[in-house]
Amino acid sequence: MDVRTVRRGAGEPYVLIHGIGSRAEVWSPVLDALAERFAVVAVDLPGFGRSPAQVQRPTIERQTDALAQWLRDEGLEGCHVGGNSMGGAIALLVAAQRPELVKTLTLISPAVPDLRLDPRRLSDPRMAFAYLPLVGARVRAQLAALGPRERAAQVIKLCFADPSRFPESRLDELTEEHGARAGFAWAAPAMARSTFAIFRAWSTRGKASLWSVAPLVKAPTLVVWGREDRVISVKRAVRTARAIPRARLLVLPRTGHVAQMERPVVVAKAVLGMWEHVEAGTW
Repeated sequence: MDVRTVRRGAGEPYVLIHGIGSRAEVWSPVLDALAERFAVVAVDLPGFGRSPAQVQRPTIERQTDALAQWLRDEGLEGCHVGGNSMGGAIALLVAAQRPELVKTLTLISPAVPDLRLDPRRLSDPRMAFAYLPLVGARVRAQLAALGPRERAAQVIKLCFADPSRFPESRLDELTEEHGARAGFAWAAPAMARSTFAIFRAWSTRGKASLWSVAPLVKAPTLVVWGREDRVISVKRAVRTARAIPRARLLVLPRTGHVAQMERPVVVAKAVLGMWEHVEAGTW
């Protein structure tokens, strides 16, 4: 897997995986704090950020396989792994299917099955119609006509409990990134196919369901959720933590879908606290 990474610090490796439509910088607010203890590696998954799509159909399973192979290729077996949203689902699958690769697991609003029909879960409600017959092409053209800053602002409004807390300078960076991605031929197809892949994963039943996979995770796990998460409901938090044998749950008030950005100090302290408990054998 040929991917872009952002690296900080030295020590035990800590690999961080972003959510759909995002990139490694979604972890920027916690990188320096975690780098005081870990060699932190934030990854742009294939098809996101600045990493080109490397498969035609980037399913969750293929992303999981690619990440697992990359960890081996990089000599990162037994690393700490953190994931947000789609990255949380991928991290969960890696930990369950390749337990030798993951020492501890942190899941921030992981994309576990949540099939609520609520347009408020979308950065733009029109996205619900983008792939329907007859109207889909027109809707996609309307969405494509949005400027980079408008698209960036929509994402922040969706993911933050209080969008006004998002720094203006970071909005400028996000706007620039949205503009750059518009020039990558692989970006839009990767986004669409990954979105469908999540829906397929949520509809899966039996042994392949994420709810069936979660009990297979052996690693000590910290589950973090924002009480005001509009993307993946906080109602899934308790079930997620209970499904993973060695998990503990932290629910944060006045927080949305990206707790590591909205509450970086609290999240970093929680991660470091988990490490201390694991080292002491008290988790």
